[in-house]
This record gives sequence, structure tokens and C-alpha cells, in this order.
Amino acid sequence: MKVSLDLIEFLKQKALWVRQETLKIHKIAPGTRLASSLSDVEIFTVLWYGKILRFDPDNTQWESRDRLIVSKGHGAISLYPILADFGFFDKRELKRVGKEGSFLGGIPDPIIPGFETVNGALGHGLGVACGMALALKRRRIEAYIFVVLGDGELFEGAVWEAIMFASHHRLDNLIAIVDNNKRSMLDYCKNIIDLEPIEDRFRSFNWNAESVNGHDVEELYLAITEFKNKDGSHPKAIIANTIKGKGVPSLENDPLCHVKSLTKDEVDSLLKELK
Repeated sequence: MKVSLDLIEFLKQKALWVRQETLKIHKIAPGTRLASSLSDVEIFTVLWYGKILRFDPDNTQWESRDRLIVSKGHGAISLYPILADFGFFDKRELKRVGKEGSFLGGIPDPIIPGFETVNGALGHGLGVACGMALALKRRRIEAYIFVVLGDGELFEGAVWEAIMFASHHRLDNLIAIVDNNKRSMLDYCKNIIDLEPIEDRFRSFNWNAESVNGHDVEELYLAITEFKNKDGSHPKAIIANTIKGKGVPSLENDPLCHVKSLTKDEVDSLLKELK
């Protein structure tokens, strides 16, 4: 399968725009988790602007829509500009993130149009997605469930229970995308529990699994599209190797960047450089 050069360039430009908008949101709401929200920019960009997700902003509960579960909810402010761009809510709301009366918080919830589930506690998104995927199959509705997981979430036992559940019930309408930025809140993941190579662990539970560069929009697009079109009886996992804090040098090289905030001046300086 080939991807047109026009689509690749379009996705690159959209990813740049999403990264810029994410920084602007962090400037407004410095308590948001910036580093975690920058590593998954290309994942969200490809899913939405690559027309992989099936959705209707005017009917957010459309039965046949694809569902996107952002299990790493703390890293989801990069999704806000995308939802606004597709008309799920007014773009002016992006300037009120974290403010009194705003429905856009540091950790999102289903009050946000287009956002499916609560994921403030890590480790539960995949289990919820398994329930959705099984229900859709039982009701013979042809829709996909996508789940974006943080690699640090894989330390949670509930995730592995969900992985076993998905393969036992042959949930081939389920695609997990692991944002493998290799850092959790307090250190590099390899210094806590080394799970690499993650794709082999999924395969050992009878999943189809593939590893890609999570900042390469073409690799992501091809992997997700191939899995979505693939026949079979297995759930699928894409291990997207990413950089936590992508685009911000002071975050990219800091193992504790998970809880680090930038000043308004730092954000302004970065926005001038990100072109």
C-alpha cells in the first residue's frame, strides 16, 4: 500500500499545528501535562486527519461511529484542538482550558463532545474498550474501538487482564496504540519494569502486534490502516515509539518531564521556533 505525498505533507502540517496549539493550551493552563500530550500528537493527527476514524460531530452518539478511548487521559490536551477543528465544540473554548466554568479540564471526561470515557485513573481504558468491542460484535455493528495507552500504564495488572480478555473473545474490532515514550512519572520505564520488546508481549497473548516510529505519520498511517482492514480473529496492537515532550528540548532530555511545566515566555519562544 502506498500513501500519496500530498496526504503525508497534509498530515505533517496538521501535526505541526496540533503541537503549536497544544503549547498554547499549556500556556493558558500550566498545570496540564505537556510532555505526555506532545508524544501522542502524531497518533491523534493520523487517526483524525487521516480519515481513519469514522465519526459525526453533529451526532456524537451515532451507533456506528468508531470509538477512541484515550486511556492516558492526562496526555490528552493535544486532542482538544482537533475536536474543535472538526466542530465538536467552539474553537473559542480552547482559550478557557482549566478555567472556571470550562468543560475542558487538564484531564478530560465525557462532558466534552467527542470524548468517550473517563480515564483519570490509569490502567482502565483497555478494559472499557474490551467491553465496548464485545458489545459491538454481539450487536453486529461494524465499528472499531481504538485505545491510546501510555507505556507506563502497562505496569497495571488490569491492562494485562484486558489483553487476555480481548484475545479470548477474539476482539478483532479492537486496536490498541501504545504511546511508547519510555518514561513514566518518576523515571525511565526500563528502570521500573522493563517491558521491551512490548510487541512480543502482546504477541504472546495472541494479539497481532507491530512496532512503528510514532512520530512518522506515514508509518503510523500505514500500520493503522493495515490493521483496520486486516481480516482475522485477533485484537491488534501498534507500539508507537515516541519521544516524551517531542519538540521541546528541555523536556525531551528530562526523565522527570512528566510533571514539568513551561513558563509563558518559554512557550512563546518555542512557538517562534516551531515552524
